[in-house]
Amino acid sequence: MKPCPTAPIPYWRLSSFYFFYFALVGVLVPYWTLYLQYLGYSPYEIGVIAGLLMATRVLAPNIWGWLADRHGNRLGIIRLGSFAAALCFSGIFVSTRYQWLVWVVLSFSFFWNAVLAQFEVLTLALLAPQTGRYGLIRQWGSVGFIAMVVLLGYLFEWLSISHLPVVVLTLLLLIWLSSLLVPDLPRQASTRPPKPFWVKLKQPAALLFFLVCFLLQVSHGPYYTFYSIYLHDLGYSAGVIGWLWALGVIAEIILFWFASRLLVSASLLNLLIIALLLTAVRWYLIGAHAENLSLLLIAQLLHAASFGLAHAVAIEWVGKTFCDSSPGQGQALYSSLSFGAGGALGAVLSGSAWQWSAEFTFFGASIVAVLGVLAAVSLKFVRIRD
Repeated sequence: MKPCPTAPIPYWRLSSFYFFYFALVGVLVPYWTLYLQYLGYSPYEIGVIAGLLMATRVLAPNIWGWLADRHGNRLGIIRLGSFAAALCFSGIFVSTRYQWLVWVVLSFSFFWNAVLAQFEVLTLALLAPQTGRYGLIRQWGSVGFIAMVVLLGYLFEWLSISHLPVVVLTLLLLIWLSSLLVPDLPRQASTRPPKPFWVKLKQPAALLFFLVCFLLQVSHGPYYTFYSIYLHDLGYSAGVIGWLWALGVIAEIILFWFASRLLVSASLLNLLIIALLLTAVRWYLIGAHAENLSLLLIAQLLHAASFGLAHAVAIEWVGKTFCDSSPGQGQALYSSLSFGAGGALGAVLSGSAWQWSAEFTFFGASIVAVLGVLAAVSLKFVRIRD
């Protein structure tokens, strides 16, 4: 997909989509499991439902990525996925029984998870050749996350969390409406054969890179699934929990401000190794010292590394590696293998381990991050061939 070099960058229209998309993430990540706990589900059931939310990222992005690269109607897929996600989620107002809720989560997340990877490709295409400005647009997603996580943290101190589905549906509709404002690129059916994508994908360097991303997200499983519950059980208020989530994202925003400089001044691989090492430290601190607010604050600041730096490196790596083949499939595969498969496995494993020990679960996450470091170090000995 070729950009229009003379067109101005639609900064605010792109930013508004990221704002509402990650505002929804700011609802689901900290508060969805608390809502499930409010409904009376067990830790294992919560882990399964949270895992399903991520599991659809394994399949959905790849299906829509292949369609977008083949037919070129990337924005149409984004708009369709956004609207269908809102429609499917509305089923939660029919019933919250476990079996029904599983189907609601599967259907809504199948469409919702089809959206972001393709929007990343669209954003990079509209920014080209100024792709270094990606972080300046993506930061508004972090702002949206902070706005919702803090607002709801205070709101749920006096309002029942049973109102959470109303907030989710509202944001899904705003995501769809914001997608209608984003300009499209000229539609061009891809004339490239799929072979270049698979040729690069099967190379050891690509396989190792995606393994690293997978392990990183597996390690995030306890954090995204049980962090709010963990802090709530330790006596932290909803407002404090909200601010702790927000602090991590503030650190992420600051990282995005400097991401363009970091990516050109240092090796992507070295940056990835640093991010993984700091991730391992972060999970250890949360597991061993969650009752110490000062150390918990330090752990949250490390979100700049465990997500912000790692994600910026991954987007840049995937963009460079698959730019001459199938960019939509490349971004979709990154999303599905890391946030999808890795996130789902991390959620399910943490749901099982949590019943034994919360601290042990975070220690296990730290070990998984160390395994990611070892896989990243091995990348130094292989490279992608043209």
